[in-house]
Amino acid sequence: MPYIAIIEDDEDIRELVLYALANAQFECAGFENGADFFKDLAKTKKIPDLILLDIMLPDTDGLAILRQIRAAKEYSEIPVIMLTAKGSEADKVKGLNLGADDYIAKPFGVTEMIARINAVFRRTSSKNQENKQDKEKATKITYKNLSLDSAKHEVLVGETKVELTYREFELLRYLLLNIDLVLSRDKLMDAVWGYDYEGESRTVDMHIKGLRQKLGEAGEYIKTVRNVGYKIGG
Repeated sequence: MPYIAIIEDDEDIRELVLYALANAQFECAGFENGADFFKDLAKTKKIPDLILLDIMLPDTDGLAILRQIRAAKEYSEIPVIMLTAKGSEADKVKGLNLGADDYIAKPFGVTEMIARINAVFRRTSSKNQENKQDKEKATKITYKNLSLDSAKHEVLVGETKVELTYREFELLRYLLLNIDLVLSRDKLMDAVWGYDYEGESRTVDMHIKGLRQKLGEAGEYIKTVRNVGYKIGG
């Protein structure tokens, strides 16, 4: 039975979600703030299979908690769904770029919430299998003077280390795993962000632009295929 943790300071919402999750046959626990969640995590050593995380919290905001989760090796792969205020696009984009797997805008229906949770579980299960195959395929990938080491989470251009965000690293890694293949924006979005982000293909373009700038001369290896997408290769 999957274990889901919800970090939400609104007691009414928290209790409603817990009730819905229990009825959907999930094991669940609710926390009013991030401090309580991490305290319980340290005490019980029980790692959630998924976290529902509110952005607006009384102690530390949800984005800071998300950064903490993604920075910890033992928790970094936990799927996280952000709970955001309706219409707060800036918060959604920040959360997604920091590694959130999906978001739900308040107010939300219980049926939608359960559907999104199940969808994330399906995607992460598939992605975990792909990641396992990728790791078996290559931990270090080299193209010309550009190298990426998944084990060290390191990118080098020649001898120069390049600092990338989580998404930039995963985007470059996926491009390098598919040398000479043209990858559509939708394919890149699905593979790197792990969900259908319809209408936001410009997110891929923005990350490609950032990648090219940070890679310097090696940024020229990322080719734009007009009206299709991107590739690395000839």
